[in-house]
Amino acid sequence: MEQPVAPRLAAIRAADVAGYSRLMGVDEEGTAQALRDHRAAADPLIAQHGGRIVKTTGDGMLIEFGSVVGAALDGIKKADEFLVPVAQIWC
Repeated sequence: MEQPVAPRLAAIRAADVAGYSRLMGVDEEGTAQALRDHRAAADPLIAQHGGRIVKTTGDGMLIEFGSVVGAALDGIKKADEFLVPVAQIWC
């Protein structure tokens, strides 16, 4: 007889780079390097807030967090660290 699967709650975040195709058209090498740099900085933040990357798709990712609080803290931290510098570079 099969064991019942215990339900679990999770917060799921989907993220991608806005304007990625346009940026690749303008500067493919620089955009690809910026994406690698972002991932190198973002991956530890995701883990720090209890998240794990479920799947990546080029410029996007699907991230699972064990709590809504962890997902929110991760999003706030990323906004503080990444959104302003990226806007200054590419706008």
